[in-house]
Amino acid sequence: MVRKVSLITLLVLALSLMVAIPAFADRPDQAFGDKTEVVVYVTGQGLYFDSIIGPDLPFEGPFQKLEMGPNGLQTEFGPGDPGHHGGRWWMDLNGNGVMDPPGEGGDRYFSCPLLGPGRAEP
Repeated sequence: MVRKVSLITLLVLALSLMVAIPAFADRPDQAFGDKTEVVVYVTGQGLYFDSIIGPDLPFEGPFQKLEMGPNGLQTEFGPGDPGHHGGRWWMDLNGNGVMDPPGEGGDRYFSCPLLGPGRAEP
């Protein structure tokens, strides 16, 4: 009986998400509240991806470098590429090319997932 109730609850939750996600996709301002929307160019793919700047992350685990390029934010690897860390970014704020701890004189580590599909124009 408990197993049957759990399965029904899971199905209802899955169906709810299937309805809610497309509704929010058409209204990103409502879906993401006050989060900043950005476009990131992936140099290795030649594609632009929409993204939402998320929270700062602790200085633990793998990060991918995100930097300013001629057309705005850019990185080398994107979804499907080895070296892409799923939107875990670091910015070299002090310009020394080394992942320094965050804080005064250090770098920034944050979440900013790339939202596909990528496109050829910004």
